Amino acid sequence: MRSVRRLLSPFVVLITALCPATVFAQGPAQGYPNKPIRLIVPVAPGGGTDFTARLIGQKLNEAWGQPVIVGNRPGAAGNIGVELAAKAPADGYTLVMPITSFPINPGLYAKLPFDTIKDLAPIVLCASAPLVLVVHPSLPARSVSELIALARAKPGALNFANSGSGTGAHLAGELFKRMAGVEIVSVAYKGGGPAVVALIAGEVQMYFSTIPAALPQVKAGKLRMLGVTSTRRVPELPDVPTVAESGLAGFDVVPWFGLFTPAGTPRPVIQKLNAEIVRVLNMPDTRERLSGHGLIPGGGKPEELGAFLKAEIAKWGKLIKEADIRVN
Repeated sequence: MRSVRRLLSPFVVLITALCPATVFAQGPAQGYPNKPIRLIVPVAPGGGTDFTARLIGQKLNEAWGQPVIVGNRPGAAGNIGVELAAKAPADGYTLVMPITSFPINPGLYAKLPFDTIKDLAPIVLCASAPLVLVVHPSLPARSVSELIALARAKPGALNFANSGSGTGAHLAGELFKRMAGVEIVSVAYKGGGPAVVALIAGEVQMYFSTIPAALPQVKAGKLRMLGVTSTRRVPELPDVPTVAESGLAGFDVVPWFGLFTPAGTPRPVIQKLNAEIVRVLNMPDTRERLSGHGLIPGGGKPEELGAFLKAEIAKWGKLIKEADIRVN
């Protein structure tokens, strides 16, 4: 037996030297997952983030036979839930899907209880949610270019609703003002629902709304839709031009939901999560259910989400500083 060990020893050393990545590094992912996974959603139930997280959680459960327990931990613009995830064990059993203010908060808050880049590892971009620019029907503007012309002719006469300081709707309005070179007054409301109600009532003239909130009001003739905020037209609204193509080239505001896990989680585990979630996002029924909520399915590699997050933090940080936006 000892002679056999002596004969095998050089070969074991050789295999170990040549194949560490392909054989031994796969260990952490081979038995994963073997217990329930916690998925933190830093917002109350309902809405795009919660819907997307629960849909993906259900699909992972079906694929792996392990429960994905979705827990809502709202508060502090999503920071409470993200902090919980950032401080959890880095073993792949705690995931978090931050709300759309995630890349905005580093520019809004002087200090966060976590480092957005260093404390979290990206897994995959799950979905994006283009906004739509809607106006009150009484406004004599039927296109983005006409709206810009009207705002330039009457500086300070138009108001736009925002659903809270630092929200996507708020920053979309501020970016619109700066890119168009117009003076429009921002009026804050406590959420998207009140903002839509105010627009219908004529308290304000324009608002960057989510598609599900705006579409029924547009169909009822209570609002007029001028454009979508993504660089490409939305499949569900093929006849609605983008803001960029209809008068404001380069305009791009698309809230998004990504999946993250604590930094230090083994790379093979992250890769396994990424591969499975990308497969889920490509399922026809997943795509159909997301599109029914005004969402566009995501995908891509963890590195792509990481680079995108950094770019978004820089983009919105610059706008927040220039516009002197502060948390209420």
